[in-house]
Amino acid sequence: MARKDWSKEETIIAFNVYCKIPFSQGVKTNPTIIKYANIIGRTPSALAMKVGNIGRLDPELKKRGIGGLQHGARLEEEVWNEFHGNWDKLAFESEKLIAEFQKRPIEESTEIELTDLPEGKERESIIKTRVNQSFFRSAVLMAYDSKCCITGLTVPYFLEACHILSWKSSKENRTNPHNGLCLNGLHHKAFDNGLITITPDYKVLVSSYFNDFTNDKSVEKFFKIYNNQKINLPKKFLPSKEFLENHYKTIFK
Repeated sequence: MARKDWSKEETIIAFNVYCKIPFSQGVKTNPTIIKYANIIGRTPSALAMKVGNIGRLDPELKKRGIGGLQHGARLEEEVWNEFHGNWDKLAFESEKLIAEFQKRPIEESTEIELTDLPEGKERESIIKTRVNQSFFRSAVLMAYDSKCCITGLTVPYFLEACHILSWKSSKENRTNPHNGLCLNGLHHKAFDNGLITITPDYKVLVSSYFNDFTNDKSVEKFFKIYNNQKINLPKKFLPSKEFLENHYKTIFK
């Protein structure tokens, strides 16, 4: 049987998958690869290869000496150029295509779990926001191998995708994985409130606010012990130094 060429829609979904798995785990036995291969009617081997082809275009991987597969198609470059950096568009359009391949509305996706929605434009806005939030969370957590970048905690229940530039302050970067950190809930709240920051050279700084709690052993255990410690860096979607600098200068106390 002749091999069927990849469509643009399938390639966009492959880019979505690329964002959701660590690059080293883009293999045919990966459950995420198997899941989405079944959705688009491709073999896991074919999707794994397509994800590898997309990886060859990622400049971050190239800087680390990881080139991905070397024999890709022009369509992959077209999709990369259209969507890389346009994260809102990638998130919503790719998730919408995934729902269409499954022949169901996007709000019925089990990963997004949208219920009791209003009608009209408000409904559309809520759906898009929740879809993009889900994409952001998946991309950030997978970039860090589902491990808190400060503590190394791996318990999924406690892990959150933290925005460096807040949701309110930077609309254009709400879905940008480079605006994300994988943190546990406690350090996420501390980061949002300026009690800790991460410098552009990827070191944790702890606020002098905690100096008022010198007799609290928990402050030493959960915060001060990490001062000047370098974070665990992600395998891809390195946090933007510009965004970290902004947090250090405008939010950190």
